[in-house]
Amino acid sequence: MDTIKNAGNYVSDKVQSATSGASKEANKNVAKDNNANIGTRAEAGFDALKDKSKEHGHDASAEANKQAATH
Repeated sequence: MDTIKNAGNYVSDKVQSATSGASKEANKNVAKDNNANIGTRAEAGFDALKDKSKEHGHDASAEANKQAATH
């Protein structure tokens, strides 16, 4: 039963990682946009860093769930 739970958590973490990655890329594009005001660009840059952190956290959690599901 734990194997099924870990497999489900793995899939969930991979989806959340992909979502954070997409958000990170969108925020990076806003941060690079010369037409956006400096406040918006700075906030987008900060948000991109937060998204990158979340992405790495979800990747690590997914790997842990993957290992738990296979053992």
